[in-house]
Amino acid sequence: MKSISNDTLHSGDCQNVARVLSRIGDKWSVLVIILLAEQPRRFNELRRAIEGISQRMLTLTLRGLERDGLLMRHLTPVIPPRVDYQLTDLGRSLCKPVKALGAWAKEHGHAIEMSQQRFDREQPKKVVAVD
Repeated sequence: MKSISNDTLHSGDCQNVARVLSRIGDKWSVLVIILLAEQPRRFNELRRAIEGISQRMLTLTLRGLERDGLLMRHLTPVIPPRVDYQLTDLGRSLCKPVKALGAWAKEHGHAIEMSQQRFDREQPKKVVAVD
């Protein structure tokens, strides 16, 4: 596997990186991966654990992660059917970088917020022309 270094990224490399980051870079996917890193979970367990996610968004997120090979869905044929989600080997290989990113965000979130506020205060106010 080719690693990203200080070398120039080629167009194909950029497209591959962008495609992967678009999946794992959204907040819902990251949260699902972190939760499934602990143990397999059912849909409603995930929904209760992720504040603010709708049923539809969780369904879309799970389908996308399954399509990308990061998690698998296990159906137990009982009444009502039981569906569990768990990370695949590929998904588990993503846990360490995702957790590191989460730790970094937690450690530096306040500094980023302060920078944003400072930036916003220093920007000139835009004047809207009225005809």
